[in-house]
Amino acid sequence: MVVNGIDVTIEGLSDVSEQEIINYIDYVENETNDKIDTLRISSAGDDTVNIDYVLQPHKFERIRRITGYLVGTIDRWNDAKKSEEHDRVKHGMH
Repeated sequence: MVVNGIDVTIEGLSDVSEQEIINYIDYVENETNDKIDTLRISSAGDDTVNIDYVLQPHKFERIRRITGYLVGTIDRWNDAKKSEEHDRVKHGMH
């Protein structure tokens, strides 16, 4: 089933309402600060549920390795670090 654009699978439970699913979605998205791609709700066997989810991938332009740090963006760098990046030899992206 699809709820709020998210592919949801229910396993071993017969009485899960759409509102309960929305509550689980809201909980996960609030805890992770990310959007869910898929959600699986299953019985844990002791009156609780297991919630398994896959988050939507983040988009990024590229990853740079500057003096040992992996970063996706340089907008928060200080002037010295920006200068270091500017002076580096650039290789083509494949």
